[in-house]
Amino acid sequence: MCARRFLLIVFFLTLLVVAGAFALFQYGGEVLVRQATPQGSFEEQPPTSGPDYGQEENWIARPGLAGDPSSWVPQGAGTAAAGGDAAVFYIHPTTYLRRDRWNAPLDDGESRDRAALFVRSQSSALTAAGQVWAPRYRQAAFGAFLLESEDATQALNLAYRDVARAFDRFLLEAGDRPIILAGHSQGALHLTRLLRERVAGRPVAQRVAAAYVVGWPISVTADVPTFGLPACERADQPRCVLSWETFGEPANTDLITDVYDGSVGPTGQKRRREDLLCVNPLTGTRNGAAPPTANLGTLVPNGDLTNATLAIGQVGARCEGGFLLVDGEVPAIGPYVLPGNNYHVYDYALFWANIRRDALGRLAAWRQR
Repeated sequence: MCARRFLLIVFFLTLLVVAGAFALFQYGGEVLVRQATPQGSFEEQPPTSGPDYGQEENWIARPGLAGDPSSWVPQGAGTAAAGGDAAVFYIHPTTYLRRDRWNAPLDDGESRDRAALFVRSQSSALTAAGQVWAPRYRQAAFGAFLLESEDATQALNLAYRDVARAFDRFLLEAGDRPIILAGHSQGALHLTRLLRERVAGRPVAQRVAAAYVVGWPISVTADVPTFGLPACERADQPRCVLSWETFGEPANTDLITDVYDGSVGPTGQKRRREDLLCVNPLTGTRNGAAPPTANLGTLVPNGDLTNATLAIGQVGARCEGGFLLVDGEVPAIGPYVLPGNNYHVYDYALFWANIRRDALGRLAAWRQR
């Protein structure tokens, strides 16, 4: 797939792809729900259905895969490999935009192309630390995030069932290597459940160098205690969870907090804005702050969208009120900032090089422990 197509879609159509998972928080309303609700009812699939993760065709990225999109890096970033031997499990965000069914078919060409593009732009920040496994899965259609219904719940359960089976296969193939977990938007939502059900209380938890649960609201009291890993407090801390949601100023986060506040987490406690987890990717610290000079590189397309470079030292960020607020001069990464100055679309791109450094640092700290 050519670099031009990669950047055109990642920086031009990302809004449509990623915003679906957060549409409830951003727009709401009966009109959106009616237009986005998948047609018909959810159709249960046999437990034995779904992708066979022993087959290469059911992975977007994995070691030895020809044309692996995770191996892409922007100009100025060197090569993808930097000596890290971790195994990285990455879950991509929503890429199925139709509403003809509740879960995406695995053979939908447009969805597959978009998923590969997100593997390139997001998981590539982690390839210096290790090799990426990124599964294809029967993701929930974006309308499933707008409703509290049995159909929506079953659609999300089906998507997670694929992710969990892929993770089991990943563990089998990764051997005894250290592990990095990552996801964004719908992928981050599935990652929270994966942490609860496949990591917490199991030996594999000792092998996790870091978990990047990005673009989804996480409560340090109602969610994190069930993950089997604590929230990251310091940059030199391994075996912990990072999460952030990016906004510009003036930030209006009401459309998130109005839904988030008072909801009940898996611990049984209610979620509160003051408990939102914010780990600043520029500093690697919880509730941290850093000036633009601390930013090692924001992912930016060139003028004709044929490649990408890293804009260094332009975007600062600080955690405030549970959200990550940017300052400085944000480069021309794309015009698709969501309502309320929400930079959700660019959660990884704004801090690409720092995420890369963070992953290497936590891997090194894991080895020292």
